[in-house]
Amino acid sequence: MPVPARRGRGIFDLARAARTPPGARCRPRRADDDAREAAATRDKGRKLIASNRKARHDYEILKTYEAGLVLRGTEVKSLRAGQASLVDAFAQERDGELWLYGLHIAEYGYGTWTNHQPRRMRKLLLRRAEIVKILDRIRDPGLTLVPLSMYFENGWAKVEIGVARGKRAYDKRQALAERDANREIARELGRHLKGRTAATR
Repeated sequence: MPVPARRGRGIFDLARAARTPPGARCRPRRADDDAREAAATRDKGRKLIASNRKARHDYEILKTYEAGLVLRGTEVKSLRAGQASLVDAFAQERDGELWLYGLHIAEYGYGTWTNHQPRRMRKLLLRRAEIVKILDRIRDPGLTLVPLSMYFENGWAKVEIGVARGKRAYDKRQALAERDANREIARELGRHLKGRTAATR
């Protein structure tokens, strides 16, 4: 004969009680349990989404900051598929906050009418003290704020932004010449080491 359930206990509570070992205390489920489980299953480490190589060529980066982003669900899904581009993106102040303009996040392929606009402006999340420092810096003539890379950090979408000064044409040519010289030195060193290795055999 089945034991009648006590009043006030549902079928899910009875099933959980049946799985609980004898003598163990059965704690009621709290509201933050779902958030904890989601955090436990979130990806660990850093995963690059997109980088802005042109920014490092066109600008001298003076200081970098890490910022969060206010995103929609379909945007996060597109980012996980690597569907983003930082080309032509820039950051600006608006009403005392920093916003990212020109960041392209492709529409989610399986999205519905809730899909996002690919180039909508997106709010950057920084501490107030960091925002004040950045705004003080970019008030100097010739300084601007450019996004350098975008990545997932332990499951959270982040963007690296840099306070930057535009390079002159001379500076760009000099940087290219230095890069080519360093490549040639590395090539010659590799040939030299390879020749020594072959000679000792």
